[in-house]
Amino acid sequence: MADPTAFYEPEDDELLSSLAVPSFQNAEGYEDDYRRMQELEQHAFAQHAETGEMGLEMVPEDVKRFLVLFHQAILENDLPAITTMYESGWNKLTQAHYSASEWPEAEIISPLVQNDQVFLTLYRELYFRHVYARLQPTIDDRFQSYENICELFNYLLNSDGPVPLDLPMQWLWDMLDEFVYQFQSFAQWRANPKNKAEEELDMLAEASQIWSCYSVLNVLYSLVQKSQINEQLRAEKEGKSAEEVAEIAGDYGSKPLYRNLGYFSLICLLRVHVLLGDPTLALQTMEHVELSGGAFLTRITACHVTTYYHVGCAYMALGRWPDAIKTFISVLIFFIRMKQYHTRSYQYGSITKTCERMYALLAICTTLSPGPSDESIMSIVKEHYGDQLSLMQRGGEEALETFKDLYLQACPKYLLANPPPYEDQAALEEYLANPPQDPVQHQLDLFLSDVVSVRSVSSLRNLLKLYTSIDASKLAAFNSGSTSASTSSSSAGVGANGESAQQEQTEEEVLQQLMALKAGSRTYAKQGEGSLLDGERIVTNNLDFTIDGSMVHVEETTSHRRFAGFFIRNAEHAQRVFNTIRAAPLPSAARRPQVQNQNRDQTQTQGQGQGQTPGQAGAKPGAGAWQPRRARVAAQ
Repeated sequence: MADPTAFYEPEDDELLSSLAVPSFQNAEGYEDDYRRMQELEQHAFAQHAETGEMGLEMVPEDVKRFLVLFHQAILENDLPAITTMYESGWNKLTQAHYSASEWPEAEIISPLVQNDQVFLTLYRELYFRHVYARLQPTIDDRFQSYENICELFNYLLNSDGPVPLDLPMQWLWDMLDEFVYQFQSFAQWRANPKNKAEEELDMLAEASQIWSCYSVLNVLYSLVQKSQINEQLRAEKEGKSAEEVAEIAGDYGSKPLYRNLGYFSLICLLRVHVLLGDPTLALQTMEHVELSGGAFLTRITACHVTTYYHVGCAYMALGRWPDAIKTFISVLIFFIRMKQYHTRSYQYGSITKTCERMYALLAICTTLSPGPSDESIMSIVKEHYGDQLSLMQRGGEEALETFKDLYLQACPKYLLANPPPYEDQAALEEYLANPPQDPVQHQLDLFLSDVVSVRSVSSLRNLLKLYTSIDASKLAAFNSGSTSASTSSSSAGVGANGESAQQEQTEEEVLQQLMALKAGSRTYAKQGEGSLLDGERIVTNNLDFTIDGSMVHVEETTSHRRFAGFFIRNAEHAQRVFNTIRAAPLPSAARRPQVQNQNRDQTQTQGQGQGQTPGQAGAKPGAGAWQPRRARVAAQ
């Protein structure tokens, strides 16, 4: 058993010097803190000795000091210290001591923090987040993490007034983001009744409301309502003063803690509704959230990337390919510019993975809605998915498989809203016999239905790019010659009437395909200001056409930049500038400043004082004055 009076000697080691913990300016402050931690250590050992639990002695000394100082910073609402200790100290200690194991349980370290239940709840939130990130959570971990986060939100929402707690924005976003992630992880694990032990089945039957959709949505909507965040954002858009916005926010919404939680809850609601397969409600949730470059959500890169990813996925589910392309390109350009500043961030890996998924989705969207895009982003897309792009643009069965593979690789992991009926054994057996369709497969089928509607007309689109007008029969002949050579060879023995009927049938099929192409190339897209659901009907292809009898008239809908005219205009401008400079008169000696003439006179006076004549003061007449180059050459 360790000596209860021995805490640690006050010496600097390499790890503690690198941790982001408060430093003391004098020895007296350090000794006071050292003495306080010794008392806490002795109290902890005495308490664990009474209960027979001796786990604190296994906790490293630097971890003990970190927890004591972390608790002190939270009690004092020292936001800078909390931020640095949360973002740096916690992760460094995790890497040093707990990269493959759990942090000490809250009951073990509770004497070090004077059994502060608020701090222990926050500590458990970090504890379970570490379990989900580094280890494999058990069913007990899943249940306890839900109970702990509910306890934290009950403390925030059901107190008599705003709680005296101040946490950094990064922690609040990570807390809600982890809340939705653990819900998603539990829902996917719960959706498969197979390969579960009897004990797990019994626990799931007794706790049907654990991590249910209703409870998760209830927490998020309660935070939104408590903070009055929608009303605040609407008032800010209307240009109301800060005093008026604070009056609308009320006692809770005027506090940074509740305002930030309400704002991030809107982002999490967007994510949950997308996962549940309701893109319209997801975009309605973001009605008052600004998505411009200076929006509040851009302060946290992970929040920024997550928001744009799910907004883009919602647009894809609605078939609004141009809006999805704009959304993905906007955040990918931001990430490329800010990438160098986030390479050392502990969230860099997850942010990069999300961006890789957006590149894959962007390859899909640009294939279904071709048009001008950002060249730098499209070069990265072609670098990563060049082969897939060529296959999707070519069409055919291979293209369909490529669409499927890319979509499954990059789409959100959709969830079932209703879990299996674990509480009813008969209903569970029926559920196993006839399971519902997998939500990811359901969304894939909906997506592929849009792809199939335009897959067969990809060759027609390529042919229409070559003409401004073409007869339908001629287009049918070209299309059948390029896509169905085997059909024409198999009908070689058909007579003249049969050939005519076959050609008429082919022409009719081409007209049907043209109508399918026209219907599939029209969608809604956001134009200017407005909510995310607002939009006008546009043509997604870079060409449009009309059918007049048997004639197809094609017109290009995308205006490309004319580089020839741009080059000619700038060349003419450069020539005019050159001619102006060439025709300008050269500077003369008469225009020189009077100061230089005075300096020359002073030089000549000094030369006469040394026995020189005025003619000897310079090697050549007029050498003291500046002359054009041609005049100097003539003088030589």
